Amino acid sequence: MKAFELVSARDSNHAVALLAQQAGRKVRIIAGGTDMMADLKFAPASHSPEIVVDISRADDLKNIAVTDRGLSIGALVTHTQIMRSPVIREMFPALVEAAHTIGAVQTRNLGTLGGNLVTGVPSMDSGPTLVALEAIAVIAGPEGRREVPLADFWLGPRKTVLKSDELLAEVLIPKQNLSKPTHFIKFGLRKGQALALVNVASSFWVNWDKNTFVAPRIGLGAVAPKVIHAVKAEAFLEGKQVTPEVMAEAAQLASGDARPISDFRASAEYRKGLVAILTRRTLETAYELAKKKR
Repeated sequence: MKAFELVSARDSNHAVALLAQQAGRKVRIIAGGTDMMADLKFAPASHSPEIVVDISRADDLKNIAVTDRGLSIGALVTHTQIMRSPVIREMFPALVEAAHTIGAVQTRNLGTLGGNLVTGVPSMDSGPTLVALEAIAVIAGPEGRREVPLADFWLGPRKTVLKSDELLAEVLIPKQNLSKPTHFIKFGLRKGQALALVNVASSFWVNWDKNTFVAPRIGLGAVAPKVIHAVKAEAFLEGKQVTPEVMAEAAQLASGDARPISDFRASAEYRKGLVAILTRRTLETAYELAKKKR
């Protein structure tokens, strides 16, 4: 590991100011450090940062709150805090399920939601559920804050829209999606501490007068260069009757939306089959949750 300078930020505004001061230098941000420390250990000297900005003390990035715009989750909220939050457990058990699949206990205690998202790994476990809930990435920079749909936050593997003087401040689940029935499933090669071969989350409302899908959204992970929407499946489901046959057809369409690769862990064909299976299961379970909430 190459030596670097470490500076600590008091809050998000101070962090942005520190980033702006380092124009032209190789800068990295550290919070929990569960991903970054591994990167630093094995990165070649040419890719090592000259300066690291520590934002772990920025308390304004650690809030979980329901606002007039929806559910706000600060970028420094840990996976364990998500699992223990009464608000999130009540409104979005799928987020709790996703957090529980991330690494080991130690990783969940230190690792942050923002860090997981900014890393931009396509197999991330926090991404599909948030994409299915149409979450918004709130980005802090020198000119203030800007917002982008989380699905557009990633440009590709380990690439985001963040500029060198910006940081992810919070994730906002819009008010219209609060308590939206949602389910998440991860499939890995072992039960714990495994990268996902495929992970899927589905959410939708139900028009109970007609028993039809309303605003169906499906997030797919580990099957494209970034977490994606299953757009064909979503369009197919809108307004359709909630039946096993419709869910099964949508699951096949979701498989077509996926663009997986073949590697030493699984073939693209196998992953596509998993997408269909997991999509159907997440739709079925989301419907059961909707019936319970009715």
